[in-house]
Amino acid sequence: MSEPSEKKQKVATSSLDQLKKAGTHVVADSGDFEAISKYEAQDSTTNPSLILAASKLEKYARFIDTAVEYGRKHGKTDHEKIENAMDKILVEFGTQILKIVPGRVSTEVDARLSFDKKATVKKALHIIKLYKDAGVPKERVLIKIASTWEGIQAARELEAKHGIHCNMTLLFSFTQAVACAEANVTLISPFVGRIMDFYKALSGKDYTAETDPGVLSVKKIYSYYKKHGYATEVMAASFRNLDELKALAGIDNMTLPLNLLEQLYESTDPIDNKLNAESAKKEGVEKVSFINDEPHFRYVLNEDQMATEKLSDGIRKFSADIEALYKLVEEKM
Repeated sequence: MSEPSEKKQKVATSSLDQLKKAGTHVVADSGDFEAISKYEAQDSTTNPSLILAASKLEKYARFIDTAVEYGRKHGKTDHEKIENAMDKILVEFGTQILKIVPGRVSTEVDARLSFDKKATVKKALHIIKLYKDAGVPKERVLIKIASTWEGIQAARELEAKHGIHCNMTLLFSFTQAVACAEANVTLISPFVGRIMDFYKALSGKDYTAETDPGVLSVKKIYSYYKKHGYATEVMAASFRNLDELKALAGIDNMTLPLNLLEQLYESTDPIDNKLNAESAKKEGVEKVSFINDEPHFRYVLNEDQMATEKLSDGIRKFSADIEALYKLVEEKM
């Protein structure tokens, strides 16, 4: 009696792998570095909110203690000691993340410095020094800065004078994106979901992937960069659902929270390439300039109600989390 023939089951490719094959670098948006490795992300990003959340987890207590001890030994005043400890916390988490991802980690400058170019540059240099002391080369670090006029000018100086790579965050408008490209920053993080949130609250409408204002905004920026040959990478951020993500498959980078990474990891739904440089070159609008005209930049940004409100709101929220982290460190000191 012959044995029944065994049929080989085809193992379906996960949606996460399909996204990678579509040409997009997948970036983990988390401070919980122990959870990142599962998804084999290329890079990782953090922000004050993520670091604050991770710092409260018992499994990361030793890194907070190390940073507090560093702060006690560095600084003349209590305030300086706490500030140094906070910078060290960011670097401690970033250093651990870089043991997991093969690429880069984004570490954010204190959002309270978003309107102070000089202080932003100083803070960025200090963070890079802490990474260097930890054995991490600056090439593996992206300094994350809010896309204010002052932030963009600070990034311009950091890139040109110090060879420090920057990731421009809280970016909601074409105006900000153009200025960042002109500043020759390494990477921008345009926010998809928060743009959609604004228009949904304003109109009461639901949006499809084809009509989503956040998706359309990022597509316009991507096409403009490719048309005019800017080297600045586009990393879509702040996703609300998988439809937004699928509509931007093929973009340079996506930074995704753990919940979306898990959904992609568990799913086998098809993800096809939607964006590529050659097609984008045909769609980009004509070149404009903002980088050397502060009044023009501020006026055009101010005319964009969504971008103005979301930028301001983002700075306030990140600043609040920095203040909370400050209090946590202060108590431990």
